[in-house]
Amino acid sequence: MSENINIQTPPLANGGRGAHVCLTPALLPLFNVEDYIVVVIDIFRATSSICYGIENGAEAIIPVSQVEECAAYREKGLDYLLAAERDGSVVEGFDFGNSPFSYTKEKVAGKTIVLTTTNGTHALHLSRSAKKIVIGSFLNLTALSNWLNTQNENVLLVCAGWKNNFNLEDTLFAGAVIEQLKDKGFALDDAAIAANDLFQVGKNDINVYLKKTSHGERLKKLGIEKDIEFCLQVDLTTAIPVLEAEKLVSLEV
Repeated sequence: MSENINIQTPPLANGGRGAHVCLTPALLPLFNVEDYIVVVIDIFRATSSICYGIENGAEAIIPVSQVEECAAYREKGLDYLLAAERDGSVVEGFDFGNSPFSYTKEKVAGKTIVLTTTNGTHALHLSRSAKKIVIGSFLNLTALSNWLNTQNENVLLVCAGWKNNFNLEDTLFAGAVIEQLKDKGFALDDAAIAANDLFQVGKNDINVYLKKTSHGERLKKLGIEKDIEFCLQVDLTTAIPVLEAEKLVSLEV
């Protein structure tokens, strides 16, 4: 009979902190999530769009797991925008999906958005027992990394992957964060070291390196290559979305 096995979270002794990487949500049960600040990563495209939307003045983004949960908000009579994506496409009957071009200032400023996606919101809901959940993307890479370095907490970078499988783009971004944390007193696990090694391979031209990704190929078949290019822009925003109750809002730093 199999037993649950948990990765031992390092103690915060003498200011020591751990920076760990969960390569897929399927591995989250191996971590004591409650011991970490969790960074949810879904580069193509959910967390990129969330960061862009919050930067552009969205009042809040409510992440939900299921399309039906998103649709239920329509019955509440609230002036919310409803966004639903599955397998890269907008679900019929919803305002939009998770393309960053749907999260412009003109569309989202002052609005609350209810969002469900294939991978990103799934990873977020599995991380709900964390000390705090924030959202990461290349768009807010430096702002996020600088803030993490000010926190006397262990950090877990959760890669949303693709339907519980490993993917390159989320892992490479995790490696980019590790690059900014590794000399700041964080102890790294093997997945963090591997992610950072991957970042070293691709960092000189992230766009070219990630052209080979399977999810990138899916998006190309949908004719939305511009979304890919947009999501790989570095430091376009400074907003750090944080989960407060059921809503993602801008972190006050």
